[in-house]
Amino acid sequence: MAELLFHGVGKRKTSTARVWLKPGSGEISINKKAFDIYFPILTVRETIIRPFKLTNTQGKFDVVANIIGGGWSSQAQAFAHGITKALIAFNGDLRAELKKAGLITRDPRMKERKKYGRKAARKRFQYSKR
Repeated sequence: MAELLFHGVGKRKTSTARVWLKPGSGEISINKKAFDIYFPILTVRETIIRPFKLTNTQGKFDVVANIIGGGWSSQAQAFAHGITKALIAFNGDLRAELKKAGLITRDPRMKERKKYGRKAARKRFQYSKR
């Protein structure tokens, strides 16, 4: 018999997290590393496990994730978004609770591109009057 796997893809800025949930003991691994080692900051880890706490499913799933791109903050938010989508794939009834907490919506903010004739996206070169 095939294992039950629930898949979700989360994104934030340039980070992409592919997340798989399977019923288990609550073990989390990211890019083949332990959860505590990959995200050593406690507040970041709490951001990630927030979908589990809201739905009372903490410790019921083993999580395997591949995360690419971005920095640690956007990776954590992408990971939480991926977990949310995978939980919805597991049970569609959890959607209302997760939506109320604002976890389903993908944060669309991206870095603005640099424009020609400028130093950065909006910053200009120093103006010299004389």
